[in-house]
Amino acid sequence: MKKTLLLLLLPFSLSAQVDLDSVLVLVNQKSYVKAEYHLNRFLENNVASNKALELKADVLAYQKKWDEASEIYYSLVEENPKSANFHYKYGGVLALKALEVNKLRALLLLDDIKSSFLKAAQLDKKHIDVRWALIELYMHLPGIVGGSNEKALFYADELERISKVDGYLSKGYVYEYTEQPNQAEYYYKKAIVEGGSVVCYSKLYSFYENQGAGDKAIEVIQESQLRHHRNALHYQLGKVSAEFNLQLDKGERCLLTYIENYTEKDGVPLSWAYYRLAQIYQHKQNKSKAIAYINLAVDGDSQIALFQKKKEEIQEL
Repeated sequence: MKKTLLLLLLPFSLSAQVDLDSVLVLVNQKSYVKAEYHLNRFLENNVASNKALELKADVLAYQKKWDEASEIYYSLVEENPKSANFHYKYGGVLALKALEVNKLRALLLLDDIKSSFLKAAQLDKKHIDVRWALIELYMHLPGIVGGSNEKALFYADELERISKVDGYLSKGYVYEYTEQPNQAEYYYKKAIVEGGSVVCYSKLYSFYENQGAGDKAIEVIQESQLRHHRNALHYQLGKVSAEFNLQLDKGERCLLTYIENYTEKDGVPLSWAYYRLAQIYQHKQNKSKAIAYINLAVDGDSQIALFQKKKEEIQEL
């Protein structure tokens, strides 16, 4: 849920004011401290700028300064009570705070989180992000404090009316979370037919991984690769191959291709590709290659305990 909410607190489109445009560049570069500094300077002469205030709250949220961010969002809600976006962001930052405080403090935030999200949904009948947030909220809350699969599905139905792809993905998520795999698979497949994006495919192959169906996951990854030609998918196939001890030659080829074509945009660091190759060579009982690649993984990130543990296992072959 935390990851999802952070992604939802994205900067808005700014006007063509030079100062704010330069700040937005810093935000996109994740230079949040510099962005905050320049925003403070801008606000000295533009204290009533809602756009600058919203961006400052976004920047504070990215830095996990929940209280400062929520104070600004709350002031924006007070001044703009009919803005679904401000209600949504206020609820979102409170939800992020709730994930990092003790359970009692989190419960005290719950009413404000729910009321903010519900108000945003009421104000904007086509607000996709807040409906996703409500689904997450109702799925993760215990029933005693308002959690409800039925309410989650209600907002999934609303999403489907707004965006079929989002509706199908959200229903797949709800049914997967509630351990109804046939229904989850059905809706993830519908999302692929409807949208066919990398995200749609990733939800289905991740579902198969969670179900222990490695062969099916590999099939879906291959189908996604034929359609989207993403280097990152080479890693995903190699990962499934290594984890499930399946189609090892194919997994090996994919990981070597991933390494050869790697850029930072691919997302997964090379150390993890080396780790997966070490796993594959361990399955193949090829100790020398397994040692070589696990050493590369450890050299790439010696802080990951999993790499060290795998090295010990391989040394015992």
